[in-house]
Amino acid sequence: MAQIVIDMVEKVFRGKEREVVALRDINLEIAKGEFVCLLGPSGCGKSTLLNAVAGFSLPSSGTISVDGQPIAQPGPDRGMVFQEYALFPWMTVAQNIAFGLEVQKRPKNEIAARIDRLLDTLKLKDFRDRFPKDLSGGMRQRVAIARVLAIDSPILLMDEPFGALDALTRRNLQDELLRIWAGVGKTILFVTHSIEESIYLSDRIVVMTYRPGTIKRDQHVTLPRPRDPASSEFNELKRELGMLVMEEQQRHAEEEMKPAAVD
Repeated sequence: MAQIVIDMVEKVFRGKEREVVALRDINLEIAKGEFVCLLGPSGCGKSTLLNAVAGFSLPSSGTISVDGQPIAQPGPDRGMVFQEYALFPWMTVAQNIAFGLEVQKRPKNEIAARIDRLLDTLKLKDFRDRFPKDLSGGMRQRVAIARVLAIDSPILLMDEPFGALDALTRRNLQDELLRIWAGVGKTILFVTHSIEESIYLSDRIVVMTYRPGTIKRDQHVTLPRPRDPASSEFNELKRELGMLVMEEQQRHAEEEMKPAAVD
């Protein structure tokens, strides 16, 4: 049974002079424990769809439900990890991780135990009393992930969380995320513009079209884990998906070159 059901979702942004159809006829089901990537060029509606699942911005039409319940607002069943880290700069690493648990008024001994476990899991024990300004980008993102894991949401929503990191740090955090996912069995919906990242991480890759965003392909990834980006099978899939994304980038470029309509 699907944990997340997206049914005929459309999202329209209406301005004073014109409206923009960001998403159209999105139908998608995601099973519990599945790792799904949303892939496509800028402007295809990946983040818009993720925000709709998070409850930050509701669809203009259609429905999104989690465990059979329609989404009307953000909730503790869906944890969000942003590209920008979104840490409180006046709090230490441990305090940032504890924040959500304190809002939930969890017992102090439970909070302490969970912080210790997550600091160990994400290799942050030596940084528990540091402030975000004293951390590297990779370390800040580890803290952001730990803060979401602390509240134990069954669903993780991740919006290009590794996009601003260098290649080595990015791969290390990808491996950490896969290790955590395999251990705790959470459902992950992950936005990326990197074809290689989507193949390396996910069970399924949902390729989206340029605006209005629709589903161009729902690709199951059957490569065994751990995946080798140098393998011929990996690169054949990368080439195939690359052609799909390039088609949409080309369509975007052609749309940009069209002369504006004259009244």
